[in-house]
Amino acid sequence: MASTLTRLSIAEIRERYARADAPVTPQALNKLKRDPRHGVRQIYAALKKRYERDSAERTRLDAMLNFERVLWRAGVQHVAGVDEVGMGPLAGPVIAAAVIFPAHTELAGIDDSKRLDLEQRLDAERRIRAAATAIGIGVAEVAEIDSVNVYNAGLLAMRRALGALPIPPQHVLVDARTIPGVDAPQNCFNKGDGIDFSIAAASIVAKTHRDRLMDELAAQFPLYGFERHKGYSTPEHQAAIRAHGPCAIHRTSFTFIRELCGEYSPLFYDFKGRLDVAAARADLQALDDELAACAGALAEHEQRKLRLVLSRRWKAL
Repeated sequence: MASTLTRLSIAEIRERYARADAPVTPQALNKLKRDPRHGVRQIYAALKKRYERDSAERTRLDAMLNFERVLWRAGVQHVAGVDEVGMGPLAGPVIAAAVIFPAHTELAGIDDSKRLDLEQRLDAERRIRAAATAIGIGVAEVAEIDSVNVYNAGLLAMRRALGALPIPPQHVLVDARTIPGVDAPQNCFNKGDGIDFSIAAASIVAKTHRDRLMDELAAQFPLYGFERHKGYSTPEHQAAIRAHGPCAIHRTSFTFIRELCGEYSPLFYDFKGRLDVAAARADLQALDDELAACAGALAEHEQRKLRLVLSRRWKAL
């Protein structure tokens, strides 16, 4: 194909590569680079950027698929990637997803859901669901989060996601932890949703599923704006909790909810207000000294929170 490029008009060359997924080979680039026509040189410059971008994506995808390919070559067909979302919000459940792909599956653009914008996540989810052999969703409800703590609720949601798969996994790849009560061998990866293909796919499915659920809950609890922040601790959400108090899907075991509702001591709020506006090292040092002197008048959780705020302010200077 590259040998025919010099016989094509500029318009014909442009039409040939108009589609974003039209393959660009090194041979074609070399032909275009040597073409003296100005219009062809412009096409060459654009296609060179596309080729470099596609090559970088190819390298990234190969790295993300490394562990799956090792397992597939060893005859392990049902490799499940697992991840959870919703550990940090003040409201709503934790959602986990487990995804199994047919051996040798490759999908461009699969990445940690936090690195993708809404349009990219929705497109990736559609392609994941079309390609996957099996998908399972696990939910840990707010009452469970408040009962067993959010870390254990995350493990519970991931175990439920694996249990919801229509076929049992032969091997499990999971982000940052080992899931108890699972018979299949497991490998955990630190920041796995950014470095492993199946875990990243699970993070995308879990994120899109939870976002839709929070949109539905927004209709039931319209005072809080869940459709915009999905339960995370944005200034808008904090203001709504202060104004209306927590609702049925707020995680009341989170001490920050109690702080927003005015359940801490007046001394805590006095310190917190002064810490928020302290702008100089001398001001922070004075507050540090005063906090140490007043430690006995503050509850342990109040001291811990103020020390955390103080530490962050020191680092910000």
